[in-house]
Amino acid sequence: MKNIDVVIVMGSDSDWPIVSEAAKILKEFHVAFEVKVLSAHRTPEETARYTKGLEARGVKVAIAAAGGAAALAGVIAGHTAIPVIGIPMPTADLNGMDSLLSTV
Repeated sequence: MKNIDVVIVMGSDSDWPIVSEAAKILKEFHVAFEVKVLSAHRTPEETARYTKGLEARGVKVAIAAAGGAAALAGVIAGHTAIPVIGIPMPTADLNGMDSLLSTV
């Protein structure tokens, strides 16, 4: 099994066009990563279970992308001691300002 240094977690697969830019940079620098779609609201138990196992797998950083309430980064941070980077996603109503404020 390959060691994963970074996980990228998206609240929805529709976030991929933006999140893929982070994946490109990680590839460019030969950083091992995996991508997962999980939701703080639709799959909270699965999100918690996945997140609680990150440290044991040797993961060093989590990147969480979510829009609207953007709870994903906070939920992940609540279940692990590794650093979590939140990426606020654009939304139709407030152009992502709601996501930014929720993430921060």
